[in-house]
Amino acid sequence: MGKAAADVCPCGSGQPYAGCCGRWHAGEAAPSAEALMRSRYCAYVLGLHDYLLATWHARTRPATLDEAPTRWLGLEVKRHAATGDDSATVEFVARYRAGGRGHRLHETSRFLREDGRWYYVDGDFAG
Repeated sequence: MGKAAADVCPCGSGQPYAGCCGRWHAGEAAPSAEALMRSRYCAYVLGLHDYLLATWHARTRPATLDEAPTRWLGLEVKRHAATGDDSATVEFVARYRAGGRGHRLHETSRFLREDGRWYYVDGDFAG
């Protein structure tokens, strides 16, 4: 599922896809936990399941991803904080439509950096 270089990235940065999440999807290491989180949201939008699994920490990675039809509508990053030299959290709200209804996913995600690459570990959902 490719996007033209001039298309705005779905992550909400306002930047062209090729110069934003497209770089991380092509194999470049995301420079921060927030950049990785945005690229993972973008990968959900674009259906890049291999990327999602590859950027999920091996300790918590599922064998497969849920293939339920979801239309992602937008992302708002609320907070990004380093919790150590190689760990960080990112709080975000992602809006989506599934089963004909609108939903909000509000999560504080945990990330670890290993060998120069950030990985999603897990997250806590807000009520």
